[in-house]
Amino acid sequence: MKIFKFGGASTKDAENVKNVVSVINQTGEKDLVVVVSAMGKITNALEEVVNDYFDDNGNIKDSLRIVYDFHFEILKGLFQSSSHSSFGELDKSFKELKHFLETNKSKNHAFVYDQVVSYGEIISSTIISAYFSEIGIKNTWLDVRQCIKTDANYRDANVDWEKTQQRILERVSAQGITVTQGFLGAENTNNFTTTLGREGSDYTAAIFAYCLNAENVTIWKDVPGVLNADPRYFTKTQLYNNISYREAIELAFYGASVIHPKTLQPLQRKEIPLFVKSFLNPTAPGTCVGKGVLLDPFTSSFILKKDQVLISLSSLDFSFMMENNIGDVFKLLHEYKMKVNLIQNSAISFSVCVDNRFGNLEPLLAKLRENFSVKWNENVSLYTIRHFKTAEVKALAENKNVLLKQESKETVQLVIKE
Repeated sequence: MKIFKFGGASTKDAENVKNVVSVINQTGEKDLVVVVSAMGKITNALEEVVNDYFDDNGNIKDSLRIVYDFHFEILKGLFQSSSHSSFGELDKSFKELKHFLETNKSKNHAFVYDQVVSYGEIISSTIISAYFSEIGIKNTWLDVRQCIKTDANYRDANVDWEKTQQRILERVSAQGITVTQGFLGAENTNNFTTTLGREGSDYTAAIFAYCLNAENVTIWKDVPGVLNADPRYFTKTQLYNNISYREAIELAFYGASVIHPKTLQPLQRKEIPLFVKSFLNPTAPGTCVGKGVLLDPFTSSFILKKDQVLISLSSLDFSFMMENNIGDVFKLLHEYKMKVNLIQNSAISFSVCVDNRFGNLEPLLAKLRENFSVKWNENVSLYTIRHFKTAEVKALAENKNVLLKQESKETVQLVIKE
């Protein structure tokens, strides 16, 4: 048994869905769990539906129409007849979605988000499973919410591993192809849909691999593998042939976008190799993440996280920032779901660079002002260089407004106001 994960870029239109079939045919794999994300940028489009729902601005019909039309065009490119059952399945999904939006009573944004955004994965997996069947690839469609059980921490749910493993072993055959959704789960008490955090489809693939003792996991991307820098932001990039689990976890922690931070931990526990390969060139070796060599080739890694917030705190009476003060700050950061990417403190000040993923900055700042003097900078960029060379740091900082710099033996981080 192997696990294949296909992201939105690999299924963004009908031709790319057909290419998924080509990838499976070229690899020759017969016993697979195929984990799929929402198609293209549909998660973003469904987030607009959620925003319009809460804003009550009259735009929700238009935002829903964008999502529907996108999938309808893909169906037209895959199936010759408009009477194919997939068109009816699409209509059924949208009827369910609209019914939820019309009858929901909850004001909990995270809860509503998970119920709405999950339709991206449900629809994409339904389409792909139907297309596989249409061209003669026998497969089983699986609702992942029957398998991955979580707590009710909506938008960033925690997995109940015992129940999840039991259900996966009960519902997934070791032979043949199973098509299921990434990113999703269901909470234990009421079975409402939960999500595992953005880019959580990689994590889903790792969960299935762990529970099934899979031979390996392959994440199919539009890049040749794990690069030492994101080609969207850096002109010179280099492909890593091999990366150790430990180094990949470090890169993921600092924000490398190729591998989800949670993905590597269950794989490492059972030493299941992770391959990152290009769906444009499926026979190329890509990158293997596993036990062994730190980095091959050994070269610096450059990571950029945009749209960060740098928050600087000091005590109101200029007293020392002690453990109790810092402990209070971290409780608030956790309460307001801020992802902390850098910490620096001195005798009377404490700075954090955070990712404001859930839009909670204003209430957090209001709470912090009750006990601290607060300064902050929004829309800053956090650059991280692993295994850096001094000349690389100097070149990166040249002619830039560096707000904060932190350096250790292996890593340097710069907060820059672009």
